[in-house]
Amino acid sequence: MPYALEHHYVQTNGIRLHVVQAGPTNGPLILLLHGFPEFWYGWNHQILPLAEAGFRVWVPDGRGYNLSDKPTNTAAYNLDELAADVVGLMDAAQTPKAIVVGHDWGAAVAWWVAATYPERVERLVTVNVPHPAAMKQFTRQQPRQMLRSWYIGFFQIPVLPEFFSRLGNWSALARTLQSSSRPGTFSADDLKLYRTAWSQPGAIRSMINWYRALARHPPRRRAQRRITVPTLLIWGAQDRFLMREMAQPSIDLCEQGRVVYFETATHWVQHEEAEAVTNLIISG
Repeated sequence: MPYALEHHYVQTNGIRLHVVQAGPTNGPLILLLHGFPEFWYGWNHQILPLAEAGFRVWVPDGRGYNLSDKPTNTAAYNLDELAADVVGLMDAAQTPKAIVVGHDWGAAVAWWVAATYPERVERLVTVNVPHPAAMKQFTRQQPRQMLRSWYIGFFQIPVLPEFFSRLGNWSALARTLQSSSRPGTFSADDLKLYRTAWSQPGAIRSMINWYRALARHPPRRRAQRRITVPTLLIWGAQDRFLMREMAQPSIDLCEQGRVVYFETATHWVQHEEAEAVTNLIISG
């Protein structure tokens, strides 16, 4: 049967998240977590196909993004809080477990949920972000990865990143999406929606605070180094930001893991190879 996108607000972990939902209410819950600088729309190609496959699909705007609450303190964006938001969504859905899928920052959060709340994760699917231990090792030891991650350092500067992001009707963020993806991946209509999301009061500061919290407020929750839940890592090999060499070491840290490469796709593989990524999420 055809499904429509439902827009809801859900209380979780002391804040209110805007959550797009679709699919049968009694279907297995699947959470799709977006990254920077996207919002729920980053999964627009997957939502309805997953719903039609029988899943109950919840796609939140991460805290600080678009229509979700935007705490003002940087510490509110540390990984422990972001993971607790995800677990709180499962509680709100009254389900003990969910399939957790994440891209970019959403993948970093998904890894952390699987490492700290493994009993709440049915399956883990991460897209173009490595296991946190692999990311830490490569960032410290590989000059090429350090160069690719230059923007993380830039985002630590107060005020300036927000100022540059707003210039020219968000031209830097729009240009980053377009220049790092295959031609035509993000249409003019897509970018109009992104600009509206970025323009929400307090959004750009909150979005950047995810990076600031990573450096200033490291997580404290005890995490398992080895991921015990079934794990699929999807990797667009033409990623401009993250080296593919981090993918296999990430899977080596998983008891039940595999990696699937898309050789001609970029960091934005769920947009560029939408149907194939959807099918992988369904099949695990």
